[in-house]
Amino acid sequence: MKSFLKIAVLGLLLSFSSQAMAQTSKYKCMLQMNAYTGEGAYIVVSLINPKGDYEKTLYMMGKDKKWYNGFKEWFKFFSKTQKLDAKTGASIGGGDRTMVNLDIDDAVVNKGYKLRFESSVEDQKYHLSDVEIPLTTEALAGKADGKGYIKYIRFSKVQP
Repeated sequence: MKSFLKIAVLGLLLSFSSQAMAQTSKYKCMLQMNAYTGEGAYIVVSLINPKGDYEKTLYMMGKDKKWYNGFKEWFKFFSKTQKLDAKTGASIGGGDRTMVNLDIDDAVVNKGYKLRFESSVEDQKYHLSDVEIPLTTEALAGKADGKGYIKYIRFSKVQP
């Protein structure tokens, strides 16, 4: 009976510790696009680790997988796994604005990670780092300007 009780307590402790380690926070991310002509932009939001490598895809704007190879650098990462572990939504046109929700693991905030927003438009230029911000508490409370199709992005934390 004592061994059963020990196993049950150990199981509960492991369950609670894994839940504590996997805490995520939700952020609203508003994207304002520059006025450009042409097709809607596909945008991929990635978590970049401190070494500069892709860690995870957080969001993909654009559902048609045949255009994913337009993201030259991200596609190398994607093609290794062929698994899109992110939410997807519609592409976004020039001058438009959209709001998406991002789930960010609290364990990577203020640890040297970055968020990278890549953008691509059919028959136009690909922007590897249209917006790239350090994944810090400060950056997630503010606004960042884009260098390509994205005019700016603004974050706000969703309160539980």
